[in-house]
Amino acid sequence: MLKNFEIKIINKDYIPEMLREIPDCPEKLYIQGKLPSQETKLLCVVGSRKYTQYGKDVCEKIISGLRGYDITIVSGLALGIDGIAHRSALDAGLKTIAVPGSGLDESVLYPSTHKNLAQKILETGGALISEFEPKFHATPYSFPQRNRIMAGMSHAVLVIEAEIKSGTLITSKFATEYNRDVLTIPGSIFSKNSEGPNMLIRLGATPIRKSEDVLEALGFKIDEEPQNLELKYSDCSPEELLVVKILDTPKTKDDLIRESHMPTSKVCAIISIMEIKGLIKESMGEVHLI
Repeated sequence: MLKNFEIKIINKDYIPEMLREIPDCPEKLYIQGKLPSQETKLLCVVGSRKYTQYGKDVCEKIISGLRGYDITIVSGLALGIDGIAHRSALDAGLKTIAVPGSGLDESVLYPSTHKNLAQKILETGGALISEFEPKFHATPYSFPQRNRIMAGMSHAVLVIEAEIKSGTLITSKFATEYNRDVLTIPGSIFSKNSEGPNMLIRLGATPIRKSEDVLEALGFKIDEEPQNLELKYSDCSPEELLVVKILDTPKTKDDLIRESHMPTSKVCAIISIMEIKGLIKESMGEVHLI
């Protein structure tokens, strides 16, 4: 059991509604933490364990652009894109749900290197769920089995990177069977990790080029501000909030420094941090809010 979070049992009658819709719904789930409300959109993000820099950058960029919307990221806690998806959600102030291929007891949680990540997921209001007994050790068959839960509970599945024979594509197959939207990232025809996504696009999956494509697929009106601007800037420092206020219209870096009345070095550091958070960007010599 992870620190301060009890493992509880959810019987079938209380399993999330979308998951109850699938033909092979589990009879019960073990859970730590808290599931989101029924109004929250669940986006399952999966990809290769052996990711490329392109896959990492895309995953971080797409999820950072979902900041402020009522979206929870679902993934499998695995090494690679799964872990990046969970961390990107946390960085963007989004809750995230991990569905490991093991039980939830700390002694067997897989992979063990992600115990700290699992703890952070719980501490920030997310959840860990599994249909396996708490001390069940991960096996080769348990990962495809848990993939159906990830697909079944989500409104859409986003595939970042996957080779043709990757287990990641099992999740997209379940999503198709459960009538969930399949979204994917186009990639180079020369990259093995893009073979899966490019095949999915050929079969009818929605290609994703930017965060707005995801928001549109989930039913959000992208010409409106996020529903919760307070959430969007909830992890900002007072200095970062000042920058947000100044950037009600795009400014040059020099104008931003002058209006902030802060040292140049400090403003440059703040800009770098806010760019990493996906809050601002520099373009054509000006700094913009995203």
